[in-house]
Amino acid sequence: NTEPSAADRAITERLKSALATVDVRVLDHFIVGKGSPYSFAEAGLL
Repeated sequence: NTEPSAADRAITERLKSALATVDVRVLDHFIVGKGSPYSFAEAGLL
């Protein structure tokens, strides 16, 4: 299952916040498993 869990969503938000303090923008976050990878950017979550 490549759908993001609550923990996946939370760590993405924490990374975005932490990296923003040093002017780094998160462009995407991928979840890779069996089947197709899940892209947070393609899902409109970034």
